[in-house]
Amino acid sequence: MANESKINRIKELTDLLNLASRVYYQEGREIMPNIDYDKYYDELLALEKETGFRLANSPSQNVGYEIISELPKERHESPMLSLDKTKSPDELIDWLNGKKGVLSWKLDGITCVATYENGMLLKAVTRGNGEIGEVVTPNARFFENLPAKIPFKGKLVIRGEAVISYSDFDKINEEIADTAARYKNPRNLCSGSVRQLDPSVTAGRHVRLVIFTLVSAEGTAEHPETPDFNNSFAAQYDWLEALGFEVVEHRFTDGSTLKSDIEAFKEKIPTYDIPSDGLVLAYEDIAYGVSLGRTAKFPRHSIAFKWQDETAETVLRSIDWSASRTGLINPVAVFDPVELEGTTVSRASVHNVSIVEELELGIGDHITVYKANMIIPQLSDNLTRSGKIEIPGRCPVCGGKTEIRRDNTAALLYCLNDDCPAKHVKAFELMVSRNALNIDGLSDKTLEKLAGEGFIHEYSDLFKLERFRDNIAELEGFGEKSADNMIKAAETARNTELYRLLYGLGISGVGLSGAKLICRAFGNDLSKIMDADEESLIEIEGIGPVLAKSFITFFENAENRRITLELAEQLKFNDKAAAGEGKPQVFAGMTFVITGDLQHFANRRAAQDLIEALGGKASGSVSSKTSYLINNDIMSGSSKNKTAKKLGIPIITEEEFINLLPEEEKNV
Repeated sequence: MANESKINRIKELTDLLNLASRVYYQEGREIMPNIDYDKYYDELLALEKETGFRLANSPSQNVGYEIISELPKERHESPMLSLDKTKSPDELIDWLNGKKGVLSWKLDGITCVATYENGMLLKAVTRGNGEIGEVVTPNARFFENLPAKIPFKGKLVIRGEAVISYSDFDKINEEIADTAARYKNPRNLCSGSVRQLDPSVTAGRHVRLVIFTLVSAEGTAEHPETPDFNNSFAAQYDWLEALGFEVVEHRFTDGSTLKSDIEAFKEKIPTYDIPSDGLVLAYEDIAYGVSLGRTAKFPRHSIAFKWQDETAETVLRSIDWSASRTGLINPVAVFDPVELEGTTVSRASVHNVSIVEELELGIGDHITVYKANMIIPQLSDNLTRSGKIEIPGRCPVCGGKTEIRRDNTAALLYCLNDDCPAKHVKAFELMVSRNALNIDGLSDKTLEKLAGEGFIHEYSDLFKLERFRDNIAELEGFGEKSADNMIKAAETARNTELYRLLYGLGISGVGLSGAKLICRAFGNDLSKIMDADEESLIEIEGIGPVLAKSFITFFENAENRRITLELAEQLKFNDKAAAGEGKPQVFAGMTFVITGDLQHFANRRAAQDLIEALGGKASGSVSSKTSYLINNDIMSGSSKNKTAKKLGIPIITEEEFINLLPEEEKNV
């Protein structure tokens, strides 16, 4: 490659990588898999080194996203540099150079700096572009595990990763009616949650700040004490934990144990609940690490270790085009099954049309696949690149015309038919789901067939399938028994609770717990619920102005009201069970968290329903507001147990919980 061509390639890569970073950090979207970003970044570094040419806006010089929000800005006291990285354990051993180190998770969230003075949280600032961050102090006060007050009265500056756990992420997504609108990954959700202009939104997202660096701990004139860490990086962690902070999981290591220590972390990945994209190795000797200084972009006291993605070669057999409620049609690669990271994989999202074109995909092509961060199946390369995939001009669901819409980031395929059944199927999926009307046997494919045949147009049609019993029995893959079972399941689902209907409507922001709160507040009177005003909704604990506005807007629509009322006419509501009427509200004002296996209840949902019927609240994570943590293994070292012990929250067994119940409820 001539030098001019190399410089042009540098410009091309710089634009591409900056675009990918901007879209990822500012908009929470991905236009390329992680493996591609790393590949292009390494290519850029090599070309810059070879040619001596580098653009001023090169990602090799910039370390964060450009700030475009309305949040206040503040310059960091010391620059927040990114870390150099490697995928080679041998390179880590060489880097350690015979020294002792501390190995920890590299968490995948949004980095924040928290400052305390006189024992109180003074401010919290995001990493931003490394030099200037966004002030998110009001939001940080709602981080679930971040102390508002600590025993140390001097000035303390710490850095941590704001994260949302996979389990909390799944619960948040379950409460979003439109599956196409659900969040793509915990990192994107966390970024948006931390940088909210409305702290009440942050409060509902279960954000935690996991500390990974002590920047400084200095005495003041009034409080002159300054801790002595004996030049130990790990001692800093111990001290921070004693103050009540959650510190990143870590372990001592050296050149002789480093590889086995990496493997120990790797084995935890399938069950580790916090998003992570690798490990961080730091020198245990603080003074030595500081003495090494820094480069223009990287400090030399720490280095990141990225997982070496396990790849497998396979054969592409088809591309499934999956239509969504929004009209977006996403390509999904179907290939011969392969083993990756201990599981069998046969499908992977291709994200969009741009990637189909870039990889020049064709049926029968030999492709390589991997699991991003050892979790999410992705295509990494196409070895044969036949380019035979044709982008469908017709929607695979309704046959309507499609359109490719291109912007600066990607090419996306859309169905143009407003009456496409797929645009309604996603709504039906939510309404028949377990937490809504719980109609057994109505999978997404079954719903697509029923919609495609014109048997269901509105929710109420789910309870009128008897009219089409013979037609359903004749459909491919059905039969007499399947048709009868479907109709029987719908009949069983007629007996339900009002909150299930309300949740199933898919009102933006109204999850299962919100639906229960609203129904309880209005005495399970559907008419009053639909006519609720903002003031009466906000008075309900747990309902904020954003949700209230969304709720009111939904029922201001005459068509939504008609559809809701027609569905309600088909149902028989067990109002007392839904509101807990007739039951003593012994848990009013109390919050319970349940973890581990249960012996007396069928599942956690059954226990949570009972708590709510008795006036309490069931939460998924431990905080200072938790009344009790229910765990049959009181001595376990789980994160919930550790948090409860730090906060002084009582940990009780299932038997002890049952003893708190009224006599008439103890027979469970």
